[in-house]
Amino acid sequence: MVLPAQFVNVIVVGAGLSGLRAATEIHDAGLSYVVLEAMDRVGGKTLSVQASSNGTAVVDLGAAWINDSNQSEMYAMAKEFGFDLVVQRTEGQSISQDDKGQMSLIPYGMPANLTSEQLGELSTFAQGMQQYIDRSDLKNPHLGQDAVKLDSMTALEFVQSEFPAKIATTFTYTLVRALLGVDPEEVSALYLIDFIKSGTGLMNISSDTKHGAQYLRNRQGNQNFAKKLASKLKPNTVQLSSAVKSITQAADHCIVRTQEDKVYVSKKVLLSLPTSLIPQIEFTPRLPEPKRILTQSTKLGYYSKTVLVYSEPWWRHANLSGVFSSTYGPISFTRDTCVPEMGQFSLTCFHTGETGRQWSKLDAKGRRKAVLDQFHNAFGTAVESIPEPINIIEKEWTKDPWAQGNPNPVMMPGLMTSAAGQSIRDRYGHVHFIGTETSYVWKGYMEGAVLSGIRGAKEVIAALQRNETTTQQPTSIAAPLERNETTTRRPNSIAATLQRNETATSNMDQRSSSAAATPEYTGSSSSVAATPEPTGPYSAVASPEYTGTSSAVATPEFTKVVASGLDRRPLLAC
Repeated sequence: MVLPAQFVNVIVVGAGLSGLRAATEIHDAGLSYVVLEAMDRVGGKTLSVQASSNGTAVVDLGAAWINDSNQSEMYAMAKEFGFDLVVQRTEGQSISQDDKGQMSLIPYGMPANLTSEQLGELSTFAQGMQQYIDRSDLKNPHLGQDAVKLDSMTALEFVQSEFPAKIATTFTYTLVRALLGVDPEEVSALYLIDFIKSGTGLMNISSDTKHGAQYLRNRQGNQNFAKKLASKLKPNTVQLSSAVKSITQAADHCIVRTQEDKVYVSKKVLLSLPTSLIPQIEFTPRLPEPKRILTQSTKLGYYSKTVLVYSEPWWRHANLSGVFSSTYGPISFTRDTCVPEMGQFSLTCFHTGETGRQWSKLDAKGRRKAVLDQFHNAFGTAVESIPEPINIIEKEWTKDPWAQGNPNPVMMPGLMTSAAGQSIRDRYGHVHFIGTETSYVWKGYMEGAVLSGIRGAKEVIAALQRNETTTQQPTSIAAPLERNETTTRRPNSIAATLQRNETATSNMDQRSSSAAATPEYTGSSSSVAATPEPTGPYSAVASPEYTGTSSAVATPEFTKVVASGLDRRPLLAC
């Protein structure tokens, strides 16, 4: 049954940071709107929960950090909403575990028992990577000087061919897992270079200090950014538990139907979904081929958190930074996530990439035991008696049906330089695409999400203000739209369109949205035949103003950072 339709200027699909920030722009422009969210909450991949029954302090299970120097939108919102920002702890000693399971206690930011030869090899790798980053094209990555070369191979193949030292491969596994939640054989070298450049360079994207991606935490929790944005909107304009089932376009309007058969009609749609989740929606007319190939070819990484909450910061008493890094698994790295002023003392463990996927196959009891065993083994090198946590909180984003992974989809070789890869920001008729992966700057981070929302809102506001006509539609849908133009301009045309499509859309749930069912993308995706992956029980095998250059890699501080393995490695930020 078709329910009565609601008419608005703009429908926003997704109530994460990109969708809600877009909605506030549309609200301020005086347009009518509705925000449809599949989850039963706002925030998307920001999620803040109570740390324990002792007090009201929260911990972030999703995106966790911002900074105050090159993430201007997030910092401005933090100040506007009156949030208290906490500088990430970097004092004390850190712990490193190698691919054989051996632990080392090292000063924060210093090398992890590397020889002078290995230090030199790592410095060569870092400087060489930064040169590729500096030469890349931020706005048009497919036109960069090295684009064709980089997009013809995986990140692993690229590193092994350019920087053959074993330490470079080891660090690449650490870097890629931490940044993208995948292993380096699962992502194009061009995509990795572009992603790092969007984060203002290798130094900043890897840093916990000033200008770094992991510099400031929000005492009130980052989901409150979304809640505050939603509070700016008109009552009842954010509809939760409203997953979109289909989008039908006509010459001058869109019809959006939810899984509950609620119907919304608008002039424009802003779609804030990861590209890999877009196939869950039925499009009429269907998406153009490049867009379909894109949505069937990207892949979300594995990214989960286990938060260990304690009654006191015992590691701080032992002069530990709270930083632990490992290529062994199941924990990839940890960070101190305390808020002492609120009596909240916690260490957050991150599980990423293939070691995370293997850990995820265990049942809940097995996952907890594996985490605590590795954790106690690591921190036991410096602390004789480790207390039991008062609370353990786990979040597996891959098992969330409306997230399916974190932080954002990645591209395999051959995709980014193709027409499909280049279509990532292209609108389709009245449908515009936003989300952190579409941002030029800080993609995969909260800043990128907000920037994409602002971009998308400006696109639809400008189009509505100039009364955009059907002659501006993509040629792939121009003919179907022109055929319907006469009827869609009559008052009863929307009802007719709904009636024509009711049968087709009601059968959507019986269709498979798997990319594997339509393997149209044929770009190169071969991985290395002999891959010296780190081994271990969880290994599968035994700011808008930024223009792109960075000389930070040559500094002594950076040499220490990269040589340390992961002491300033990036964390979850979507």
